[in-house]
Amino acid sequence: MSGACFLRSRGDSTQKITLFRRRNSQKLLTGIISQQNDYGQCNLSHKIYSPILRSFGLTSHCPKKNANHRENHARIAKCEKGIAAEAVMRWVPDVKDLLEQVQKISPHAEPILVLALTTILGLLIGSIRVKGLKLGVAGMLFSGLIMGHFRVTLDPHLLAFLKEFGLVLFVFTVGLQLGPGFFHSLKKDGLKFNALAAMVIVVGAVIAYGGGMVLGWKPEVLAGLFSGATTNTPSLGAAQQLLAPAQVITSSAAYAIVYPCAVVGLILALVLLRVIFRINVREECDLLDRNIHETLPKIHRRTILVEQENVNGLRIRDLPELGSSGVIISRIFHQDRNEISVARADSTIHVGDKLLAVGAAHAMNRAVLRMGREIDEDLRKIVGPISAKRLLVTSKRAIGKNISALVLQERFGVTVSRVSRQDLVFAAGAEVKLQFGDMVNVVGDEASLMQAEDFLGNSVKQINETSFAAIFLGIALGVLFGLYPWHLPGIPVPLRLGLAGGPLLVAIVMGRLGRIGPLVIHMPINANNAFRELGIIFFLGCVGLGAGGNFVATAISAQGLTWMVMGLAITLIPILSCGIFARKVMKLNYLTICGLLAGSMTDPPALAFANKLGQSDHPSLAYANVYPLTMLLRIVVAQVALLWLL
Repeated sequence: MSGACFLRSRGDSTQKITLFRRRNSQKLLTGIISQQNDYGQCNLSHKIYSPILRSFGLTSHCPKKNANHRENHARIAKCEKGIAAEAVMRWVPDVKDLLEQVQKISPHAEPILVLALTTILGLLIGSIRVKGLKLGVAGMLFSGLIMGHFRVTLDPHLLAFLKEFGLVLFVFTVGLQLGPGFFHSLKKDGLKFNALAAMVIVVGAVIAYGGGMVLGWKPEVLAGLFSGATTNTPSLGAAQQLLAPAQVITSSAAYAIVYPCAVVGLILALVLLRVIFRINVREECDLLDRNIHETLPKIHRRTILVEQENVNGLRIRDLPELGSSGVIISRIFHQDRNEISVARADSTIHVGDKLLAVGAAHAMNRAVLRMGREIDEDLRKIVGPISAKRLLVTSKRAIGKNISALVLQERFGVTVSRVSRQDLVFAAGAEVKLQFGDMVNVVGDEASLMQAEDFLGNSVKQINETSFAAIFLGIALGVLFGLYPWHLPGIPVPLRLGLAGGPLLVAIVMGRLGRIGPLVIHMPINANNAFRELGIIFFLGCVGLGAGGNFVATAISAQGLTWMVMGLAITLIPILSCGIFARKVMKLNYLTICGLLAGSMTDPPALAFANKLGQSDHPSLAYANVYPLTMLLRIVVAQVALLWLL
């Protein structure tokens, strides 16, 4: 065999290639060797070719290195992508033959294999880095298109179910994670974010319907392009209720051809914004983290020596400025008795007593001035019957209730001084509502602490368990809520939030409540991320499988290319304009912009891409802020524009 590289069979190569067509195998291997010969006599890189060769039962073996090995190796590396693409193009038809054989043996195994192979290919495509960037889970769309192009797909009913179920799973887990902080974010930035999202919708509608009228396109085509280019299926459904059956087919075709381009186009726009402004994603994420922590006052611990006569003999409950300002007194050292005790609401303070107080700096300063002066002494180090313990809130009796409503002091003689929630720490004010998984710092004697622990739960096991009953109850309620018809004045057909909007809003509310009756609503963060990833994999993979069959043929036609160009204009121009304005003028954080733009397009894949990019849920907050209004406006705009054109 000529050349420095030759192939060595591993066992009986004929048996290894049984499930693949030998004809294609030989062509592929011949192509690889010819590529190698074109770039000089060099041993094949195992990193590039070994996986391909092993799939055909062969291994590569290089007895020696050529003098020009390094130079030729670099040249061969340049053709890696071309060879990989050739491998995929030859591998998929062989897989189709394999699936046909499997279908004869077990009809139920065939769709499982299709989904598994599509996922494997999609994740491999998503892992490819180009100048430090990669598609991530969005690679599922391309794998679906490739498999669908070769007619490797699923039954239409099964395909539709998996796509919608994946979407529901994704948006529900996002909403569940956002629930605790969503309403605070909505009050803080809701108006600003929704104004920017409305800007995206209006600009996109002007381009779609205005440009289409100039080009003389029919209304049904414009409806499909507007909905597909904005990845908004409910707006398409609403528009089609005003169209004749023949027009519905045309609008669906336009929607299908531009939808995959819109998904990729939005992700491309987010990448372009990052390049334009030279954004360091890690720094943007750290900046958001700092801003969130700054909104909550930093907690301080101080020891106060009581010196003011006007507070002598008063009970702690008679000092209202303490509770209202968020200052908590957890321990009292009684000077006259030379002993330390737990601070309760009815505890009396006297001049000379020492108090251990916890709270924000500005509130602590007022408390010190009110009672005496700060001293450098830590009451926690005084030997006595008092100790502190950190307890997890896992009991149904405590979840969703204010600390004052739990009356822990009256019940057990303990005081809650601090609450830790994820990476946030704040004083345990009377109005603080406890959530599942909160860590509370409780002060009291050993017997009282044991009683408080039993009451609050403190079960590490429960923290790692998923409440599937509550989760599926939420999904059911979300689906029903999304299908409910909302009749609005001036709109001829009812508005529905759909299988994306309904579950998202219900999950946000459930995440905020923490429990429904006896059901505790909890999903560990690892489980949440896993289900979220699985949902978007199902959704994108099925979108690609459904569109792949006719995608290439339609895309290369004159009409299809025109639709794609218009679709990209509808997608990119509003997104880039709004993104540049938000960053340049409004100085918004890049991750916030990503979530806002994904929400303005009601595009879960873009949200998944943004979350992966920043390795955080910061984009999800902006997405959820604008999603409800965006969904409503897109449906209304699609119907109003059609009524005007028809």
